[in-house]
Amino acid sequence: MTVLSIPVPTDEALTRLRAATPLVQCITNSVVTNFTANALLALGAAPAMVDLPEEAGIFAGVADGVLVNLGTPNAQQQDAARAAVAATDRWVLDPVAIGTLPVRTAMAAELVRARPAIVRGNASEIIALAGAGTGGRGVDSVAGSEDALEAAGQIAREHGTVVAVSGEVDVITDGTRVARIAGGDRLLTLVTGGGCSLGATMAAFLGVCDPLSAAVSASVVHAVAAERAAAGCAGPGSFAVAFLDALAAIGPEDVSDRVSSLA
Repeated sequence: MTVLSIPVPTDEALTRLRAATPLVQCITNSVVTNFTANALLALGAAPAMVDLPEEAGIFAGVADGVLVNLGTPNAQQQDAARAAVAATDRWVLDPVAIGTLPVRTAMAAELVRARPAIVRGNASEIIALAGAGTGGRGVDSVAGSEDALEAAGQIAREHGTVVAVSGEVDVITDGTRVARIAGGDRLLTLVTGGGCSLGATMAAFLGVCDPLSAAVSASVVHAVAAERAAAGCAGPGSFAVAFLDALAAIGPEDVSDRVSSLA
């Protein structure tokens, strides 16, 4: 496979991350906090679930990366998100299940105007964020990642962000360039927090490289870890444990040559 150029190659980004142990603030949903924290620890980052409005902005000012995930957007988390994104430009927006649900849809529209470094979502979420659809089936997409490429490019150009569309093939764009990362395993979709932890991993990589490289590196690392975990497990339960082990075991030599195109 041809090695394609991104600002910071994934092997170098992973080496930087392991050396730096980036501090990652997670304003995320209550269903996935434990898995997200464990994924960050396994990768080599330092998670902190700081989501009090009175503390979120202070902590975001010292964190290396911030995740804002709208999975359970109660009033406290909404205020915490506003405070955090006002204090940093190294943050990831994960617009979970937007489209038909009014609170999170309005919140996502507000937050994207604050110019996140990265927006990560499934195809239905990205299409809805662009105003071109009404969302998926709950947190599940009803569209493929390629179906969301036009919407992703629109969001990227309008808000100066990188948009990562998760799917069987992840599609990542800065509005001009497009990267595609194939691989992973379906079992990751059967573990609570699979996609949410990917957003947190992108926030971790934001601590050591630019947004496009961070999004690509996170997608590659998760794809490789999922493949390795699936190869030795019996089902979703053992997969979840194996996935964390795989994240911890991945080295720079394991993550090259995985970007299928960068145009």
